Amino acid sequence: MGSVSLKIGDGTARFKSATVCSSAVHILMLFSVITTNLFALYAFTYSPKPNHHQIHFLSHHHTHKNISLISEQVSLILREIDSSQKKLSQMEKQLLGYESLDLSTPNIPNELKLFLQRNQLPLGKDSRTGITEMVSSVGHSCYKSMDFLSSYMSYKPNGACPDDWSLGQKLILKGCEPLPRRRCFAKVIPKVGLHPFPLSLWRNVSEKIYSWSGLGCKNLACLNSKKLNRDCAGCFDLSNGNEVTRFVKSRGKNDFLIDDVLSLGSGGVRIGFDIGGGSGTFAARMAEKNVTIVTSSLNIDAPFNEFIAARGVFPLYLSLDHRFPFYDNVFDIIHVGNGLDIGGRAEKLEFLMFDIDRVIRAGGLFWLDNFLCSNDEKRKNLTRLIERFGYKKLKWVVGEKINGSGNSEVYLSAVLQKPVRA
Repeated sequence: MGSVSLKIGDGTARFKSATVCSSAVHILMLFSVITTNLFALYAFTYSPKPNHHQIHFLSHHHTHKNISLISEQVSLILREIDSSQKKLSQMEKQLLGYESLDLSTPNIPNELKLFLQRNQLPLGKDSRTGITEMVSSVGHSCYKSMDFLSSYMSYKPNGACPDDWSLGQKLILKGCEPLPRRRCFAKVIPKVGLHPFPLSLWRNVSEKIYSWSGLGCKNLACLNSKKLNRDCAGCFDLSNGNEVTRFVKSRGKNDFLIDDVLSLGSGGVRIGFDIGGGSGTFAARMAEKNVTIVTSSLNIDAPFNEFIAARGVFPLYLSLDHRFPFYDNVFDIIHVGNGLDIGGRAEKLEFLMFDIDRVIRAGGLFWLDNFLCSNDEKRKNLTRLIERFGYKKLKWVVGEKINGSGNSEVYLSAVLQKPVRA
């Protein structure tokens, strides 16, 4: 694990649209450059005109006074540059939307102060990394939710953690990610009756092994009666319904089969990443093909992570705003459905797509599965973004489906192959 600065936002800042402020920064920078150049020109060209009686005196002191004048002007220029840099730094912080967390604030719990305090390395500077101290990371937007953060960190050290996972998730959704670590014992729920792998992939277990606190539903039947999101309608039913046939039986031209997609993989498909993978059915189907899939999900209205783990596949508790905690070029396949829709902001989608591209290996597959194109402009924008990456289109299908209201909706499904780049 690498060290992360204590300053909130180091490496984790989420950018805001700030066109007016950005223009102000550019104007200030231009003004600073022009002012600096004028001062320099003045310093090196200024010479007071002496009268007749001063010529002799100035001849002795001309060099000394010019040097003093230049030194004075240079000092003035340096002070102006330093002042401008401080102003620009402050404006940059405002544009990025973060400030340093002031640990002297009275309402900050001692546990948070202890977690975030700097710790000097006992042997001084590390010769390999240049690190001189160990620091802990916390999401840059935590300071915006200080009341929630203070509540989250107010617990008895070495005791039982409060049953407040929903509070932690609320902080994550507000940009406080990663959450600070805590020195308390999480609530233990006995995992009784788990099935051995691979039977676990398609057998439900007792509902008592899940945490239902903070959720509207208290059982699987309730969850299956709801459409939790566009990719999860009845997705906790492993005996009947759509999950049983997903990825092995097509319900329309937009539904690709796993065997067909795996046959397109250059060099084979061994490991992959499912973004916003619902109840883990994609990972389960791939496990049947001896492919290991990591499934990212939050517990939005349902115990997704616990359910995925009970099936014997790998859950990752992570929001889509978090940089993927994987090294570059490691995955053979990445699968995503409507999790790619992150609020309609073009720049946020670009950041997500570049991170997806980063973790796919050259020749690896990007499977976009039934992405809802709410309008033609949205489809065109996504298409243009994908084309910028130069992926090879192995499959590309735009089709219509009738939704629950009887209206027609347009969906895009595609399998794309990452190119080899110089």
